[in-house]
Amino acid sequence: MIAIIDYGMGNLRSVQKAFEYLGYKAVVTSDLQVIRKADKVILPGVGAFRDAISALHTTGLAEELYRVVESKKPLLGICLGMQLLFEKSYENGEYDGLSILPGIVKKLPEEVKIPHMGWNSLQITKTHPLFVGLPEEPFVYFVHSYHLETSAPIVSATTYYGKEVQVAAQKESIFALQFHPEKSGDTGLMILKNFGGL
Repeated sequence: MIAIIDYGMGNLRSVQKAFEYLGYKAVVTSDLQVIRKADKVILPGVGAFRDAISALHTTGLAEELYRVVESKKPLLGICLGMQLLFEKSYENGEYDGLSILPGIVKKLPEEVKIPHMGWNSLQITKTHPLFVGLPEEPFVYFVHSYHLETSAPIVSATTYYGKEVQVAAQKESIFALQFHPEKSGDTGLMILKNFGGL
């Protein structure tokens, strides 16, 4: 069973529907016991970093995410959920993230249109279990104004949007995607299928 964490932010139903279409049982939940029993966990999210990190801490979900990581259970962060996994965000201030992965989140360059909304191709930079079977130049769907910046050897894909932007990372059983696989057609479904099959 896949637990999709509900902390009050994000289009959770579309992620759930994508997994159901692929034949996986997926539940949207904020129940710590349900998350604990899940085989895999997804942290989605759309909205402001400050509100999201506050919600995770006040509900106890942040502590549960640390338990997920300790247990080596597959964890996937999507969009804002990806950004929350890192150390710090500079979105409308400076806020500490979960520090599950090393790196910061900063605004996209001023010379590009913000938010970055639409389809961009991935440049896959290292072997990644979620990218198995993808087309040679996969296109995926983005909606974001902030992006990852890390020097750690965890970046698994980039895209070009005014500059090279880091858009996917992996460390052990932790996966992070800036784009929305649930909105990325067949390519996105393949990525979610790969996650479901871990």
